[in-house]
Amino acid sequence: MSNPSPLAPGSTLEKRYRIIRELGRGGFGRTYLAEDTNRYGENCVLKEFSPVVQSPKAAELFDREASMLYHLQHPQIPRFRELLRTDLGGNPSLFLVQDYIPGQTYEEILISRQQQGKNFTEPEVTQLLFQILPVLEYIHSKNLIHRDISPDNIIQHTAEKLPFLIDFGSVKQIAATAVFQFSGQPATAIGKQGYSPAEQMRLGKVTPASDLYALAVTALVLLSGKKPQKLYDIHNKTWDWRSHVSVSPNLGTVLDKMLAEPPGDRYQSAKEVREALKDPKLSQIGSIISQMVTMNFVGRPFKHSTQTATNNNPPVVQTPQIVNSNTSKFKLIPWKTLASLSVILLPGILAFSAVKSGFTLPKLPELPKFTDLPHSSDTSLDAEIARQEKIGKRRKNLNIDKDIFYQKVDELFYNKYPELKGRSLTEKPEDAEIRQNWCQVAEDLLDRLEKGGQL
Repeated sequence: MSNPSPLAPGSTLEKRYRIIRELGRGGFGRTYLAEDTNRYGENCVLKEFSPVVQSPKAAELFDREASMLYHLQHPQIPRFRELLRTDLGGNPSLFLVQDYIPGQTYEEILISRQQQGKNFTEPEVTQLLFQILPVLEYIHSKNLIHRDISPDNIIQHTAEKLPFLIDFGSVKQIAATAVFQFSGQPATAIGKQGYSPAEQMRLGKVTPASDLYALAVTALVLLSGKKPQKLYDIHNKTWDWRSHVSVSPNLGTVLDKMLAEPPGDRYQSAKEVREALKDPKLSQIGSIISQMVTMNFVGRPFKHSTQTATNNNPPVVQTPQIVNSNTSKFKLIPWKTLASLSVILLPGILAFSAVKSGFTLPKLPELPKFTDLPHSSDTSLDAEIARQEKIGKRRKNLNIDKDIFYQKVDELFYNKYPELKGRSLTEKPEDAEIRQNWCQVAEDLLDRLEKGGQL
């Protein structure tokens, strides 16, 4: 059965999805940008399922995979909306409906930069790795392997500037399996030549390390501006990327391990890569964080302990505290206590991702002992801390992961105040307005989420 004709712009499916334009096409059908008239014209993506071999079994497998995608809930993965069954010209048709992510793929961004004689910088690639690795960690925890990591399958959101992972390879596996089962032809390789490791392309064997391999190739392509084939020595079966691009020793070591030929020699999880990528200069900050076990880093709402809520009583939030050797009570560490560390990161930034904002870290002085920490009686500072605690409580009541929430606040803050990127923030009175602005951004986001908005 031949593939149906493309949907014309302006046509409507199921009296709901109005086609705007075709976004692309592949072996499984066409992809369209559409308006969801039931959601006030909100844009969405329709992915057509039209495999080479039509069969009830293929549709059943596609349905099964759609169910799996439905359960993926991550702010950097396009949200699955529905599996749409309809009729086109007398032919039964199947579509996946997903959120539309406005922005450019990293491949498109690279092409645009190369026209200006530029590639991605090491800080930009490091930032991308830190932002996309948690997404891989999430999908791997669901026993899914993407199988097709590459610059054209990662979109940078226009407003949020976060990378979104798209085009999941599990759907491609269905089509390949269907062809194999119902035509007797060998299944085509699942992956992308140059990006996917040998065991995936030759044998179809995939593990989390397969995705990490492809992510490393993606990083090198963005850094060098060259295709993978130009960075790989096919005769010696080794990567020769160092003759094309220079990076810091730490990043180079991490990339080499991600690209190891034997799968067992690579990192086995995205979390391992994140840990290895942490800049050694941040080790002292990491030590500080490990000691401050009852709080997040500077300015973030502190970690709370709660009692179980009953029908009549709300959860009781206990004040976060740090031990004072002279008393059984605890005290909050205010902004000014950590000012002696020379650099104070903006409120929501995790220590390991400070590189993404361009902070330059000087040599840190010795961490003061907890017993030496002064107690502030500054009422304005107390008000700031109370405000931060309230933000933390509202976030927790919405059951939103704290790292995801504060990363979102940071993105919104920097989008609103781009001139503050790379600026250190202190406890000084002249920085009070900036600290308040950050809190306002967090509160505005919480207001929207409490009204049913999306993160």
